[in-house]
Amino acid sequence: MAAIRSKDTKPEMIVRKGLWKRGFRYRLNHRRLPGHPDLVLRKYRTCIFINGCFWHGHFVDSNTMESSACCKIPTTNHDFWVAKIRRNKKRDKEEQRKLAEMGWHCITVWECELKPKLREQTLDSIAFTLNHIWLQDHGTKTILYPKVEEEDRQMPMAAEEEV
Repeated sequence: MAAIRSKDTKPEMIVRKGLWKRGFRYRLNHRRLPGHPDLVLRKYRTCIFINGCFWHGHFVDSNTMESSACCKIPTTNHDFWVAKIRRNKKRDKEEQRKLAEMGWHCITVWECELKPKLREQTLDSIAFTLNHIWLQDHGTKTILYPKVEEEDRQMPMAAEEEV
């Protein structure tokens, strides 16, 4: 397990390049925040976690740990892997709860959502969510124009001669 990278993984690089191309700026692996999020967008008060399907338990049923199309638990030492993945899921949930208490939004991107067929749709969805968060936080201020009466609208033209 020492060979498993936690930074600069292929799924993380896909999300980073996609967001950068769309104009979003971020910080990497912020150490002061719980869980050390993969990407932190301070302007949007948002943390993005890019999770591997196996390590973070992207299964059909979390209780029974049934394998899904994107993730299968090894048959050898099965109990160890089930316990490990359950601990990872519990830790992830706790970290996101702490971030929410601190006022941060959390977005989780799964590895299987970044396959070539779904990649652009996923990146567009992240961009839409970030823009929605920004608009909610900053509120769109509407401009109220004074009501104009019908008499005020009919003004004499500059080229008309006065009689």
